[in-house]
Amino acid sequence: MSAMMTREELALALGEAARGDRAAFKRVYESTSAKLMGVCLRILQDRGLAEDVLQDIYLTVWRRADTFDPARASPITWLVTIARNRSIDRLRQSSAARLSPVPVEEAHDLADDTPLASDTVEQAEDVRRLHGCLDELDAKVAHCIRTAFMEGVTYDTLAQRESVPPGTMKSWIRRGLLRLRACLEQ
Repeated sequence: MSAMMTREELALALGEAARGDRAAFKRVYESTSAKLMGVCLRILQDRGLAEDVLQDIYLTVWRRADTFDPARASPITWLVTIARNRSIDRLRQSSAARLSPVPVEEAHDLADDTPLASDTVEQAEDVRRLHGCLDELDAKVAHCIRTAFMEGVTYDTLAQRESVPPGTMKSWIRRGLLRLRACLEQ
């Protein structure tokens, strides 16, 4: 397994992968697959399911690497967001399948829950605004908020990583979230 690439190296490799460079895509995979597998496992709690989702994630990355914008997010944040969303989607699918199987004959009566195009555009704008507001925060606070909410890392673990008491970490994040909300309300 390859060592984790720097942010710049990973962004460059994603750009090369977007142009069809298989070697660059392989470098992205080798550098990030362990981390993304960890995200999937944390959410799904099932290794087989996590492996399936991980494969789906990298198919998406291969097809959509051209949508990565280094001005909006770091490469690892972009990848972790895809992993998190795919894992949550799979978890919901698994739960829904267990709770309410629907016979094929009734499929035509089911509503299409695919988001409307207007909702997708609005959500993309919200994400852009969120990243813009995060960039206005102190870099350490923004990193802690991203790590806590996008990677699911606990406040206690973050406090240990940053060598601060848990109460301090909670205060940083709480104050950061208040500033974030104020920015988003503008």
